[in-house]
Amino acid sequence: MRFWDSSALVPLLVPEEESRRCAAFLRKDPGIIVWALTTIEIISALLRKSREGALDRGTLSEARRRLKSLEKAWTEIIQLDLVKDRAERVLTIHSLRSADSLQLAAALIAFGEAPHGAAFMTLDESLAEAAEKEGFTVPPLK
Repeated sequence: MRFWDSSALVPLLVPEEESRRCAAFLRKDPGIIVWALTTIEIISALLRKSREGALDRGTLSEARRRLKSLEKAWTEIIQLDLVKDRAERVLTIHSLRSADSLQLAAALIAFGEAPHGAAFMTLDESLAEAAEKEGFTVPPLK
């Protein structure tokens, strides 16, 4: 199983430069672990693309349908208190935005705070760097 940040999941839902690479990683290992609020981050990204004219109504509708399918298959980290505590620690060590600190904290909780090379899927460079420093392997998605 791999931990997937929302930035790596969006290309599975809509055509992007990284879509093929992300899909290939998912085919190799279909186990997806996510932070409990990942769905909200993804919907935000999809709606932003729609407002910017990058997605038409049909593509947006299809992306939301695909998201519902993914949600049924993934495992969510829902331990809010644990994630908040780890996110505070992560923010003191790494230069991350708050949402990214929650993603990394959830990944740490998912792997018992000892990732030992577990895969962390992200397209965000600063989050990838922080995840690697915490012991995750970040496969190249670009």
